[in-house]
Amino acid sequence: MNNTVIAVDPGGSYRLYLTVTTEMVQEAKNIHKTTNLATAALGRVLTGAGLMGLMLKDEDSTLTVQVKGDGPGVEILASADGRGRVKGYIADPDVELPLKADGKLDVGGAVGKGTLTVIKDLKLKEPYLGRIDLVSGEIAEDLAHYFLLSEQQPSSVALGVRIGPDLNVQAAGGMILQVLPGAQEACLDALEERIAALGSLTEHIPRVHSPAELMDRILGDLPPPYRPRVLEERNIRWHCGCSEERMEKALISIGEKDLEQLIREDGGAEIVCQFCLGKYQFDRKKMEALLREARHE
Repeated sequence: MNNTVIAVDPGGSYRLYLTVTTEMVQEAKNIHKTTNLATAALGRVLTGAGLMGLMLKDEDSTLTVQVKGDGPGVEILASADGRGRVKGYIADPDVELPLKADGKLDVGGAVGKGTLTVIKDLKLKEPYLGRIDLVSGEIAEDLAHYFLLSEQQPSSVALGVRIGPDLNVQAAGGMILQVLPGAQEACLDALEERIAALGSLTEHIPRVHSPAELMDRILGDLPPPYRPRVLEERNIRWHCGCSEERMEKALISIGEKDLEQLIREDGGAEIVCQFCLGKYQFDRKKMEALLREARHE
């Protein structure tokens, strides 16, 4: 079932990307064995990256969102493509901090001060790179700041992950609302008022059965001329895509000298995928074959 809607209002004042990513974030939690705090931080970045991936014009284009701070979480990275396939990791999956005064997980504290970097591979000669200083480390506010500064695109961003009493992901999702050129002031005023009264996105997700229903729940009471209409339904999902062939290419890319050292000192190599933690073993015979390939023999 599709878990994402892309919608616009009849007057063309805004475009809405809205997704429910509960299953995807749970899968990431299962793979990386993350604490509640790490799950929330990683889940927000995965969800944001997934929505941004759907904005890419070419399905084969990819983007990477990297959040790097001086907090104990150190780094969170997510990669997405135009097909809605997302993967990611957090440098410290065991990070834990006291809850904030409002009882919420302290994602900003886990991230700390630092930068948010977006790299887009649009299949051109050089990838696009945009980097901003983090505003809060809470991810949604930082992405909104990125859109404004790096893409000159006024946007409202909401990202959330709720952990249930059983320590599993109870709800996860995200919304990116982008103002379009020539937007009607009255429409934007009504939107701003509605979003201010919205509360947490994850409060609404358990009460609906689809992203379209979620859209109606959070924006359906706007005046009729300003209500969003679904243009397209898409699916954001976890997908790593690593393979032995890719790992072979990675080994070849380190060069002859390092390959020779691995063969001499270790008699082989084990590579662990950062995203899915899949392990790939290369014995001496295989390593020697890769060395010959690196030498173009």
